[in-house]
Amino acid sequence: MSKKVRAHAIISGRVQGVFFRMETKRAADSCEVLGWVRNRRDGTVEAVFEGNEENVNSILGWCKDGPRLADVKKVDVKLEDYKGDYYEFELRY
Repeated sequence: MSKKVRAHAIISGRVQGVFFRMETKRAADSCEVLGWVRNRRDGTVEAVFEGNEENVNSILGWCKDGPRLADVKKVDVKLEDYKGDYYEFELRY
């Protein structure tokens, strides 16, 4: 059985207005990762990912590039204790 992990990420660069949240949801669903993603007022995107360690690492790797129109400069990740709080991956506003 894979280790369950939780990662809290802040993604910086040109990440708003380029469908970053929608594409993050699509990628998270594909990776079978739960959690949420939202735009922040400072122009960054914030996300929490929960799931098997390998799957969470996959979505974090995807975030380093993001969707085609994005220009990701930095992905800050804080690993947190797994909580099992989510039943899906959702877009937050």
